[in-house]
Amino acid sequence: MHVEELLHTIPHAWIYVLVGLVIGLESLGIPLPGEIVLVSAALLAAQDIVSPVWVGACASAGAIGGDSIGYVIGRKGGRSLFDRLGRRFPRHFGPAHVASAQAAFDRWGMWAVFFGRFIALLRILAGPLAGALRMPYWRFLSANVLGGVVWAGGTTVAVYYLGMVAERWLKGFSWAGLAAAALFGLGLTIYVKRRISRSAERVDAEVEVAAAP
Repeated sequence: MHVEELLHTIPHAWIYVLVGLVIGLESLGIPLPGEIVLVSAALLAAQDIVSPVWVGACASAGAIGGDSIGYVIGRKGGRSLFDRLGRRFPRHFGPAHVASAQAAFDRWGMWAVFFGRFIALLRILAGPLAGALRMPYWRFLSANVLGGVVWAGGTTVAVYYLGMVAERWLKGFSWAGLAAAALFGLGLTIYVKRRISRSAERVDAEVEVAAAP
């Protein structure tokens, strides 16, 4: 079942709870589809099923709270925590992933927490890694709050208004035009994914070179 279809089946008040909970757990370090849930909830808001204000507020609260708990866990567990997680969940916490995330922290400092909110890998690792690297909590909290609000609020607003525009636009769209738009969107998605994959490969290669003795 698609995430948006699943959200249609539960009471509206629980949609807000689910948004905050999934995003909070993802921010804590558990690999969950937080961004997909947020986008789906924002699309429901564009259909006047839920409130976009509450969707954005619950997403922000989940992001900030989850990252803060992840920071505490990372600070207590240290780097050995990532060694254990890497053995159990190599797809998400493998040495290459942690090395890439740490390279971002070494380069950007507290801003890695802010920008990490917009990158899938760093969104999971930012809180625990900031704690493990002993980043001062006030710096972490500043970037965490700012990043959580901008990411959650910005995503909600963007998807909400795009959903409203798309719904009006598609009402008068012919089937041929809709098919052409779908093909264009598919091609654009494939192109963007390839560019992202190439960029990720370059980052991994740089990290390997930097880590080499």
